[in-house]
Amino acid sequence: MSTETLEFQAEARQLLQLMVHSIYSNKDIFLRELISNASDALDKRRLAGLTDDRLRADDLHIGIEADQESRTLTVRDNGIGMSRDEVVGLIGTIARSGTAEMLRELRESKGKESAELIGQFGVGFYSTFMVADSVTLLTRKAGEETGTRWQSDGDGTYTLETAEDAPEGTSVTVHLRPKDEEDALYDYTDERKIREIVKRYSDFISYPVKLGEDTLNSMKALWARPRSEVKDEEYGEFYRHLSHDWTDPLETIQMRAEGTFEYEALLFIPARAPHDLFQRDGRHGVQLYVKRVFIMEDSRELLPDHLRFVKGVVDAADLSLNISREILQQDRHIQLIRRRLAKKVLSTIKDLMKNDTEKYRAFWREFGPVVKEGLLGGAEDHKAILDIASFASTATPADEPTGLADYVARMKDGQDKIYFMTGESRAQVENSPHMEAFKAKEYEVLLLTDPVDEIWVEAVQEYDGKEFQSAARGTVDLPSDEELSEEKSGAYAPLLTWLGETLDEVQDVRLTSRLTSSPACLVNDADGITPALEKMYKAMGHGTPPVKRILELNPQHPLVSGLRVAHEQRAADADLAETAELLYGTALLAEGGDLSDPARFAKLLADRLARTV
Repeated sequence: MSTETLEFQAEARQLLQLMVHSIYSNKDIFLRELISNASDALDKRRLAGLTDDRLRADDLHIGIEADQESRTLTVRDNGIGMSRDEVVGLIGTIARSGTAEMLRELRESKGKESAELIGQFGVGFYSTFMVADSVTLLTRKAGEETGTRWQSDGDGTYTLETAEDAPEGTSVTVHLRPKDEEDALYDYTDERKIREIVKRYSDFISYPVKLGEDTLNSMKALWARPRSEVKDEEYGEFYRHLSHDWTDPLETIQMRAEGTFEYEALLFIPARAPHDLFQRDGRHGVQLYVKRVFIMEDSRELLPDHLRFVKGVVDAADLSLNISREILQQDRHIQLIRRRLAKKVLSTIKDLMKNDTEKYRAFWREFGPVVKEGLLGGAEDHKAILDIASFASTATPADEPTGLADYVARMKDGQDKIYFMTGESRAQVENSPHMEAFKAKEYEVLLLTDPVDEIWVEAVQEYDGKEFQSAARGTVDLPSDEELSEEKSGAYAPLLTWLGETLDEVQDVRLTSRLTSSPACLVNDADGITPALEKMYKAMGHGTPPVKRILELNPQHPLVSGLRVAHEQRAADADLAETAELLYGTALLAEGGDLSDPARFAKLLADRLARTV
């Protein structure tokens, strides 16, 4: 087949330009990325060989060849290889969501060593263009007859041609730019430099990385070594290899179980959330090994979904080498590992909460919403999750969330409920009419603003024997200086009945002591669905019947008391019905709700204001 010239996808061209113009001071990482990709290809081939003898290969390894005369560096593997379509899909296109975010962060990170982002978005291959005038890739997918040669100099196009003589696996040949140490562009054909990079970044790779006849890496399973013998830098590099992140992990967790069922685990809590954390097809971070043999990446069975951000390795001693996902889901040993790993991760976070406030708060900012998803499932982890959760509160500054144990410790004498309020933002919640009595009486309220908060408060009833109570739901029994007397309720009874008949949108109208400065508010009954949850269900395509709510009136407000008098004197006045509409509409707007007919509300309000001018 003749050579075919194709254009990179637009986002890939932008990324290439960033790489060609060398935005990173640490260009050594291109070799780490190529070795990591080769290791992944070897893992895939070894795994495929377990079920297909034709794909089985001996002597899986990574080879490095340096040619100082031609200034080329080649990294080759005898792994799974790629088909022509896979080459186009994986290299010619950044076929991943989050591309726009990646490019923005890459641009903003220019010159910042701490913001190395190449590997984080799964595009490490492009890092070769930091050091290359051109790159040639030769590959043949295991089991196929012909291979593919890919070549580009990073100018926005690449060429493809069929390679009849390509060996199985992949080789990447980097045609190096001239050495320029002022620009941190070193001589990557120098054997000492190659050894330095491999030792620093890839010593733990489980396949031999060879330069000629010499093996450059130790291949020792890091998780099998005592923690006292491993440096933090080694854990950091292993984490970066697993996660394609460029920061150090926030915390490292090592576990070993012995007895009837043995396994070892090395887990990492990242310092920041990956870009695909809330995407349905986002990757889980734990790999499964059996007796040091790689079995499966993205092992969702090893940790519950609300801990999917954890990266690491689990190495089991008593599982079959050809275990499948279906078997994993049913295997009692895997279920035991899952429970123990989850318990250990949550206890580690609890220790951070107690002993390292700065680290804990960094963790909760990044991963709090996903951890709270665990409150939606079975009750097994509820207590442990609630123990490590923290929330914004009316009693603490915005940058100092509070834990539930601290909230309970601060509860007033006689208080038997944990009060909370959900909303889209702290400002919206704090300014809600529902909060007025709590502010006046100095009762602490948790301010829940994550979307998941709307759902978990439905599933969790209590903490430490204290029930959760919404400030905007049901009746709220706070001590009041001026209780609603039966006489006052009786005096308002005709108005309440009339409003209930006039306003089709409400299911009931009643007086309340929860308001101090607003005339009215809308609340749900104790079992009703909240407006935010109703919106969420509709956005997900789940239809719900219209929810009618309760209109509560503040009898101390001049508008409400005046409306009562006006209703007594002229119940048939059409203006009163318009006033009722305005009263309901302002209550809805005050909580951030949406009017069903904004134009009519605006006209009523304008007409009413015109009469006062």
